[in-house]
This record gives sequence, C-alpha cells and structure tokens, in this order.
Amino acid sequence: MTTSSTNIDYNAPYARQPRDGNWFKRSEAWLDERGKGAWIAAMVLGFIFVWPVGLALLAYMIWSKRMFSGNCASKRQRHHARHSMMRAAMSSSGNAAFDAYKANTLSRLEEEQSNFEAFLKRLRDAKDKAEFDQFMEDRAERTVDDAADEPDAKPA
Repeated sequence: MTTSSTNIDYNAPYARQPRDGNWFKRSEAWLDERGKGAWIAAMVLGFIFVWPVGLALLAYMIWSKRMFSGNCASKRQRHHARHSMMRAAMSSSGNAAFDAYKANTLSRLEEEQSNFEAFLKRLRDAKDKAEFDQFMEDRAERTVDDAADEPDAKPA
C-alpha cells in the first residue's frame, strides 16, 4: 500500500490570501478604493432593497465625512503625508548652520507673507472705497436729475 502525499503550493495565485480585519473593514477598504461613487451606489442599493441598510450607510458616510470629501482614502493619505512632511521640515537636521539658515528663511517668508496679505487688504479696501464713491456720485446725479424732471408742485 502506498501513501501519496499532497503537495500544496500556498504561494499559488489561487491560494486564499490571509485577510486583514473583519468583513466591515474589508468592505470599507473595497469601497474606498472605488471612490465616492461606489459609496453612493451602495447606499442607493441599500435603500432600494433593505432601507435600514441604506439609512445606516448614509449615517456612516455623513459621520465619517465620506459624503463631503473629494476621495475617501486619498484625502486622508494626503493629509497624513503633508503633516509628516511639515514635521520633518520643522525638525532639526543636526547641522547648526543649516538650521540657522532654515529658521532665517522661514521667518523671512512669514514676514513676506504677512506683508503681501496686508497689501491685498489695502488693495481690497481701496477698491471698495472707489466703488462706494462711484455709487454715491451716481446716486447724487440721480437725485439732481429727478429734481430737475419734476415740475414745481403748486400748493392746493
């Protein structure tokens, strides 16, 4: 009697891959990969077939701010990447001369930004004042024209 051993290739493409998280996290990740349209389609289908499921998806989308963001997962990743880049930019490099140069440059840029914002405010104020002055001139001309067009009223 011969026994045969079965060789199982666990690296084969048909082999079942281990999954991270529960079904809820997997389905959330699957919908995130496909974008906001997939979330909306799932919600509409939930309302059509089982309305509490659609209502629950709508509540979850609003609560997790998926309804109002551009793309579900990418926006979160971009925010995290931007935050980590900012943290790296503000940390010390270990080179005192470079850190002093970086601090000087950042303070100069902040000063230039505040000066530019002040310039824009003055520019907006000047534009608003010019528009208001034009409005007042037009109003004064209209009242003069209206007074000239009316005949003298005779007392009764």
